[in-house]
Amino acid sequence: MKAIVIEQYGGKEELKLQELDKPTPGENQVVVKLHATSINPIDWKLREGYLKEMLPFEFPIILGWDAAGVIDQVGDGVSDFQVGDRVFARPETTNRGTYAEYTIVDENLLAPIPDNISFEEAAAVPLTALTAYQCLFDFGNIQKGDKVLIHAGAGGVGTFAIQLAKNKGAYVSTTASTKNIDFLLSLGADEVIDYTKQDFEEELKDYDFVLDALGGDILDKSFNVVGEGGKIATIAGQPDQDKAKQKNIKADFIWLVPKGEQLKELADLLEQGKLHVEIGHRFPLTEAGLKQAHALSESHHTRGKIVINI
Repeated sequence: MKAIVIEQYGGKEELKLQELDKPTPGENQVVVKLHATSINPIDWKLREGYLKEMLPFEFPIILGWDAAGVIDQVGDGVSDFQVGDRVFARPETTNRGTYAEYTIVDENLLAPIPDNISFEEAAAVPLTALTAYQCLFDFGNIQKGDKVLIHAGAGGVGTFAIQLAKNKGAYVSTTASTKNIDFLLSLGADEVIDYTKQDFEEELKDYDFVLDALGGDILDKSFNVVGEGGKIATIAGQPDQDKAKQKNIKADFIWLVPKGEQLKELADLLEQGKLHVEIGHRFPLTEAGLKQAHALSESHHTRGKIVINI
């Protein structure tokens, strides 16, 4: 099968086309013939070697951890899915990811793709929407009426977090540049702080929850907008626990745990039209396509998701 791999850590020039053996499913696994995948920051962070201690993979490494396609083979013990089913998933984090024509997925991580959703749209959902879901609900326990701030609202996690928080009945503020204000209001944001003209910590007070996707100063300043007893979930840094204790704030770094049952909940929202997928860019599964896609993701100035067509 065709796959884009890295043989060593480094820049985007390390992304190379290779022919590899098609995978074979183990017990309770399926092989998915991929139609689309998407780009996430974990892809290029791992490519650069930033995550090599946390994820000590053997080379060659196939990056990519969003799967959308059709089941090609089923292993022993698979009972809820069959060959030909349209499925999507956030597979386990292994060195055999989804920049390939085929990938293996554990049955318990699969969800059916709703009939009204394309493979491209489905590929944009799993990693980012599950991250948003687990930050908001598993960690944040967001309730109706809560005041929620979502940083980088136009990004992959941000676009889903805004919609999920609004579906729950929260009051949602978000940060973005001027060009994305109308877009984020259309997703349901109640208030958009234009970071090119405004300072969010001066505009907002006594929030129940902050979702941080940027880290650094943004994470530190977020402590100033959260009320006592509030929560900060970050996917981009380690929060200052001394600050958290001083203000009686629960703050933590959230690492996604793939869960098929949560993805099925998201599939229901997609089917009902309560969750919109924003695809900002599309590239083919080629060396040139992946290099362009990585460069775009590393710029931190994308709107919605970067999808790879296979």
